[in-house]
Amino acid sequence: MSDIDTRGQTPKYFAMRNDGILKHLALALVIALVFYVAGFTWLEHRRAAKGPWEVTFRTDAAGTPSLWIAQTNLGIGQAISFPARKAQPPNLSRAVRFAPGTTDLPFGEMLYQDPTFLPGTVTMRVFDHQIELLPRILTIDKKEYPWNGGGSLELP
Repeated sequence: MSDIDTRGQTPKYFAMRNDGILKHLALALVIALVFYVAGFTWLEHRRAAKGPWEVTFRTDAAGTPSLWIAQTNLGIGQAISFPARKAQPPNLSRAVRFAPGTTDLPFGEMLYQDPTFLPGTVTMRVFDHQIELLPRILTIDKKEYPWNGGGSLELP
């Protein structure tokens, strides 16, 4: 047998260090919080950076309705007129920004809106025509039209 007496000694692997576990946990929490705030701020900026669609609903003195669709950050401007239709009141000019929660239109009906990443998608029914605004294309009654900078379309 060995002549070494080890009864009063504690092995090294049983020695527990409790010098800063709270400091380490707090540091990990602060790092996670910084990454969360930075990521959330960046994502919210990207989501709203281009801004919403803006549609101006107009009627002339005779009540002939038209729409002016604009998205300035994408360089989109398009007029749609309805020469065979009449709308009230005459001489109307009301701009609607399709931010989240927009449902009331001067004439026509809101069908769908996805403002997750602006300008998003807006679909409305105006005088029996389904008009869908997408950043890449204008869709009227399921037919695609390229965006014409300042162009005009007439619908029956």
